[in-house]
Amino acid sequence: MIRFLLKLVESNDPELLRRALSWLYGFVRPQRRPILALLGLSLCASLLVLAQPWLTKTLIDDGLLAKDFPMLVKVAVAMILVGILGTLLAGLNRYLHTRLSGRILFALRDDLYRHLQQLSPTFFGRRRIGDLLSRLDGDVAEIQRFAVDSLFSAVSSVIGLLGAIGLMLMLSWQLSLLLALLIPIEVVWLRWMRRKVERDVRQLRERSADVSSFLVETLPAMKFIQAAGQQQREARRLENLGQGYMSQLLKLQVTEFFTHAVPGTLTSLSRACAFLIGGYWVVQGTWQLGALIAFSTYLGMAVGPVQSLLGLYVALQRMTVSLGRVMELQQEPVQVSQPAAPRALPEGRGELRFEDVHFAHEQRAEAVLRGVSALIPAGRKVAISGASGVGKSTLIDLLQRFYDPEQGRVLLDGVDLRELDLFALRRRIAVVSQDIVLFRGSLADNLAYSAPEASREALLRVAQLARLDGLIESLPQGLDSQLGERGQQLSGGQKQRIAIARALLQDPLILVLDEATSQVDEATEREMILAIDQLFAERTRILISHRPSTLAQAELSFRLEAGQLRQLDSEAMNHGH
Repeated sequence: MIRFLLKLVESNDPELLRRALSWLYGFVRPQRRPILALLGLSLCASLLVLAQPWLTKTLIDDGLLAKDFPMLVKVAVAMILVGILGTLLAGLNRYLHTRLSGRILFALRDDLYRHLQQLSPTFFGRRRIGDLLSRLDGDVAEIQRFAVDSLFSAVSSVIGLLGAIGLMLMLSWQLSLLLALLIPIEVVWLRWMRRKVERDVRQLRERSADVSSFLVETLPAMKFIQAAGQQQREARRLENLGQGYMSQLLKLQVTEFFTHAVPGTLTSLSRACAFLIGGYWVVQGTWQLGALIAFSTYLGMAVGPVQSLLGLYVALQRMTVSLGRVMELQQEPVQVSQPAAPRALPEGRGELRFEDVHFAHEQRAEAVLRGVSALIPAGRKVAISGASGVGKSTLIDLLQRFYDPEQGRVLLDGVDLRELDLFALRRRIAVVSQDIVLFRGSLADNLAYSAPEASREALLRVAQLARLDGLIESLPQGLDSQLGERGQQLSGGQKQRIAIARALLQDPLILVLDEATSQVDEATEREMILAIDQLFAERTRILISHRPSTLAQAELSFRLEAGQLRQLDSEAMNHGH
């Protein structure tokens, strides 16, 4: 099947297409048994459909025209039984087909989502979320429809075509020559329309992604849009995007209409010719009326599968567009991956060492870190200061292995991070930043996100330590209250307290507070940091902040500037430099 598709699609990169189709086939192969069962049902259903016109011929010629009532009754009963059996088979086929389609659809989507989970923050920074949603939803569904629906459509069409041609030849080989004229014309037409369909489908996908991106961008920012008085402006933007999408959709509809209209018109002309010629034979008495009606029906049944098979050619273009968009994500390189033989985390207490670390982001011309070397002893409370954009958060991203250094090493208790189990490493490092992530769900769900096995008592304890008592008392259902989408009804300080409580519950080896207390007052901040110091007295704590009070009690202080991490002496720390 893959070779057939490769020949069918004039791809500029057949090797890429071969890999893409092999990837797709990997999700179809595990469903071999359900597919074979459905193919068997399709065969039975096709045979029942082919039987109906022949029964009609027998009813007319051997029953009505022959005035044989017993034969009439037998054929009528047979038609009823065939109809009932066909209906039952259609219902069962539909149920099993839906279940199979769902399995393959979600397997495809799950595989793509798991791949996206491995990509770096840089990838998501340069991609529109709406475009990713469009590919995960619309494009994956298009691929699934072709992989499953087209397979059964092709099998049913081949069975129907061969059966109809065989029965037509039995009725009249002369009239069957109409198919020999009809099929080549349809093939030439569909080959000519293929490029137009492919181009229009690709543009429609892009317009759909534009609309999705707009909604993802503006809906979470609705409060700001209202405050700025720009509702009408954004409404006009959506209207323009909608008009662009509709214009492209209508263009595609016109293209697909002409793609199918010409073969449909040719079919109608062929059936009209069959009735004229066959009708003349019936009038002359050289042919039977039932045979004419049956032949006309089989002609339609033969042309229908031909159109379906040729329609697969058009469907293939739609699928290759979607497959190309999905494979663009699937082939996005994973910059950081689990080691082939990962080592368990060392037994140390969290000593960190940066050795001549260099790193540059893809979007920046200059390296953000240029030879960073520093030692952070285990169990110390360390402050890191520096201007915005100098690379403080990049240091933490390297610590969590969202990136690896281009040069140099980062070591935890003497072991290179690249040798450690990636998932275990990230579980033992808790980072609380100023960009708080909250999910739809209860307060308890959000607190326990990094430690889902935590007990109710543990949740209440960390909530108390993070000064969440007031929030819990104000919520109608306490810990079980729903926070809503991204916790938008909460204040910035409440969100930060939730994030700190979540980090405490994670029980990390290293705790990083990256502007984590910027939205609470200094008195509350002192209490929270005091609680953190008591809980993590023997663990490594890294504080990153622009607020001098946050860094004042650090045991060790560094300043990041010009790509270098410079340790400050006590006098510099006291002066806030």
